[in-house]
Amino acid sequence: MYGCAGHTQSKKDLAAEYQSQVQILRPSIHARRANLTVKFQDLYGFAVEGNVDDVNVLNEVAEKARKKSKVWWAFEASKGPTWYLETRVSAAKLKLSALGNAIALKRLIRKGIPPALRPTVWFSLSGAAKKKSTVPDSYYDDLIAAVHGKVTPATKQIDHDLPRTFPGHPWLDTEEGHAALRRVLVGYSFRDSEVGYCQGLNYVAALLLLVMKTEEEAFWMLAVLLENVLVNDCYTNNLSGCHVEQRVFKDLFTKNCPRVASHLQALEFDVSLVSTEWFLCLFSKSLPSETTLRVWDVLFYEGAKVLFHVALAIFKMNEEELLLTHHVGDVINIIQRSTHHLFDPDDLITVAFEKIGFMATTNISKQRKKQESAVMADLDRRFRRLQPLNGTEE
Repeated sequence: MYGCAGHTQSKKDLAAEYQSQVQILRPSIHARRANLTVKFQDLYGFAVEGNVDDVNVLNEVAEKARKKSKVWWAFEASKGPTWYLETRVSAAKLKLSALGNAIALKRLIRKGIPPALRPTVWFSLSGAAKKKSTVPDSYYDDLIAAVHGKVTPATKQIDHDLPRTFPGHPWLDTEEGHAALRRVLVGYSFRDSEVGYCQGLNYVAALLLLVMKTEEEAFWMLAVLLENVLVNDCYTNNLSGCHVEQRVFKDLFTKNCPRVASHLQALEFDVSLVSTEWFLCLFSKSLPSETTLRVWDVLFYEGAKVLFHVALAIFKMNEEELLLTHHVGDVINIIQRSTHHLFDPDDLITVAFEKIGFMATTNISKQRKKQESAVMADLDRRFRRLQPLNGTEE
């Protein structure tokens, strides 16, 4: 399942493969009689622990995915296999058919792209296919060959992080999995030396490998993510882009969740204690795999503002319980427990886009620009404070 062979299967074959992989989870009779923890593997091979209710939710999610697949196949049958590529609406020449497709596609994506179709749809809609088309076909292979054996601070950190990336996974935590993930990360560190490698990218690239099935496509998905989908400088040395996103998120948090924001401020709880990892790992370390991928479905189509929607939704869903907390540790426990058991992506996506107010991309861009100068000033002050210490050490 997790090999790196090229895409030779037809879409019907992929659909059949997916259907065979989706197992109906049946906890033991002892687990049914008592609220015991049951263990199993999800569709992407991750070990999952939950109670019987969690198993029932996952079975319902699997059934919903089957129904969604039928909707996608119906669109392909009526509109053609690449209908979703004809959704760009030109201001100069408005086509009602394209507008209709765009509206239908946005709704479909928010309801979830079928796992069997994810590699194809992501690669096309994210811009990864277009980015790949601008270079020779041998670009990835040539890059990997050119950097083989080279040692940099980035490669050293990558080697250190490989065994810590989803340990225990049946493919990622093997020599083959480590080698594939290393090639993708090292290759990108040489493609963009300004980014190089930042902790957090290992989890993102690992999940991309599981979804895309091939190293090369995972590499290009990582490239389009860092170069086009997310804001600049999120993964550079000083993480300035991430600091900007955190400041914008805090403002949005105060506006959209005023009661819990006020309560957490009284507890002296900084939301970045949990949200920084969400933004750097794109929720891959926090949410169950299918829930994370449902977030990514929307992220690759609608852009980085999706991260704000989802982060706000997590706090919104836990608002009443958070308002009863008295300690910072209790806040962290509630958030971690709730995210780890968010097995039904629909619950999260519904809150994120129906209960969180509309956020225009232009307004978020303005807030980012407003925060950039403050972040750079803070980073400059931090650098100046560290200079005397560095000088003393020398």
